[in-house]
Amino acid sequence: MDTPRRTGQVPERPLEAVGYAGVLRELLPIALWREDADGRIVEWSLAAQDLLGYRAEDVLDRPASALLVPEGNRALADELTYRVHSGETVVGTLSVRHRGGHQVTMEMWIVPAAGPDGRAGAMLIAVETSQVLRMRDSLAALESLFSQSPIGLATLGTDLRFLRVNDALARMNGVSAAEHVGKRLTEVVPGVNALALESTMQEVLDRGTAVVDVRRSGRTSADPHRERTWSCSYAPLLDGAGRTLGLIASLIDITESQQAERDAERARRRFALLAEAGTRVGTTLDLQQTSEEIVRMLVPQLADSADVQLLEEVMAPDEPTDAVHGVVRRMAALFADPAAPRAKLRPGLTSRLEQGSLYERVITEGRPTNLYRSDVRALVTDPRADELRAYLMSLGSARLVPLVARGKALGAIVVTRLRSREPFDEQDCVLIDELAARAALNIDNALMYTRQRAAALTLQRSLTNSALPDVPGLDLTGRYLPASEHDVGGDWYDVIALPDNRTGLVIGDVMGHGIHAAAVMGQLRAAVRSLARHGIRPARMLRSLDAVVADMGEDQMATCVYAVHDPATGGCLIARAGHPPPAVVTPGGAITFLDGSPGTPLGTGGRRFATEEVPLPPGSLLVLYTDGLIEARGSDLDQGLDRLARALRRPAPSLAALCDGVLEQMLPHPAQDDVAVLMARPQ
Repeated sequence: MDTPRRTGQVPERPLEAVGYAGVLRELLPIALWREDADGRIVEWSLAAQDLLGYRAEDVLDRPASALLVPEGNRALADELTYRVHSGETVVGTLSVRHRGGHQVTMEMWIVPAAGPDGRAGAMLIAVETSQVLRMRDSLAALESLFSQSPIGLATLGTDLRFLRVNDALARMNGVSAAEHVGKRLTEVVPGVNALALESTMQEVLDRGTAVVDVRRSGRTSADPHRERTWSCSYAPLLDGAGRTLGLIASLIDITESQQAERDAERARRRFALLAEAGTRVGTTLDLQQTSEEIVRMLVPQLADSADVQLLEEVMAPDEPTDAVHGVVRRMAALFADPAAPRAKLRPGLTSRLEQGSLYERVITEGRPTNLYRSDVRALVTDPRADELRAYLMSLGSARLVPLVARGKALGAIVVTRLRSREPFDEQDCVLIDELAARAALNIDNALMYTRQRAAALTLQRSLTNSALPDVPGLDLTGRYLPASEHDVGGDWYDVIALPDNRTGLVIGDVMGHGIHAAAVMGQLRAAVRSLARHGIRPARMLRSLDAVVADMGEDQMATCVYAVHDPATGGCLIARAGHPPPAVVTPGGAITFLDGSPGTPLGTGGRRFATEEVPLPPGSLLVLYTDGLIEARGSDLDQGLDRLARALRRPAPSLAALCDGVLEQMLPHPAQDDVAVLMARPQ
């Protein structure tokens, strides 16, 4: 128990001296009771009942010392009573016994109070010590929060006028704390969305619920040249009885964090766009499709229009001529703006680069260029292009990026944005240039493939002749079907007229595709034609071809069937080099597949080839084919042969019709591999 302190003489009207304001009573319950000169309790407040548990009827007219003073404190209580009766006011921390038996530590004021009979008595004013400490700590915390917090804080009354503002908020608004007091937000910072915020604050007062993270943006006198953003939260300010006194506002400047979030989101989108470009651009080796994929990646994610133009000379299959030098062709164009003159900028149109023009410099120097607003007119050099020039005036920015791959200039990409959109910034340019570099590599790959395919097709057409010769005693037909119109393979067949009315029939399949396979096929075809005219038998022919293939390299391989038909004997000598077995259809319709030695593929060094003699009377049929006809995913070789046998049994008006029917029944759409078929029927 703390030592009581003397505070002075008793006021003339002690009851008035303890007439505390109602706000204080609500914040801090104050117990009051009065004792007469004999120490009996004659008045007992409701707060005393709440704090100490005694009802008025339990304590009135009973000795206070016996009820309220703990054991061991009686002597002190008697001393304090004597001092108060002598006219002193005593203040101290004392323990009071609760009705439940435990002690309650209280801050007490004991003041003299004479009774109706004029005898000396005492008025006791007490508050629970723990409540006092809580209030002290709360006030200290509130004061510290207001004075030291970096968060802007303010209290406002029910009229939405500032009551108090901390220094942090004053700095944010560029107005001193004193200049806030008594004013509304619209009067202090009219440059922000103050009306909307006041509407939100009024809702908080009306509903009695807090609102968190309302965004406020604008310029204040603290930073008049830059727009800033704040996160605002409002909560009702209530008294102990639940009455609304106003509201408390807290504000956090999130300008920097928001910018960081925007930068992070832009970076995420850029990486996502680059990743998407890796899967969507260059999906084929088709030049037109690759160009269209590029513009679809750029519009509308990065630009409002994109235009891919390639130099005619890089697309020329042979050596470019002076006529195509300096000419660009628009390969693809995409516009988000419906007002764009698409007819003037449609794909397929060509134009000549003016010497020294912006386009010409960008392509020849290989350096990107940015244009803004009126400078965009430099994109059009034709003085008659009024419609284009009018459209360009609606653009806010443009970027010309050269397409360069493997050190070679291919053309340029032009991307634009309308004036309603932010101009290209540094990060946009980096991303556009990266996409252009990837696009250039894909375009160059497509160009190389296109040139290689054109060369391979030219070579294949020059080496194969679909027109079969007229030979005595045989009705002939043949077909070659590539698996893809974009590729060439090594499947081939040929018919060679030999001395003594004999006929050489050959079919082969070179491993691989493309120009190399076509070149190997051409060499084999030429070798067969040269050797056949010397009357070489089939097995020896294959041994010679094996040597030819072996000379081409270790990784080269091919299969082949060579047959010689002799009308004088009515038979055919056949040898195979790892090739599927030819089919023989008898005049009666029976179908067999040669079961002699299949031999080893050409180029493997096996050189095990055997000749098989097959009778071919008039009306019979010999069918030579490559493995693409009978091989299919999910089925084995025997199943393919059975399907071929069924297809050959179907009646047809001619040998050509039979061949077409077999191909139609055997091949899926699209075909999985190149196919060559050669049919021969003795007459």
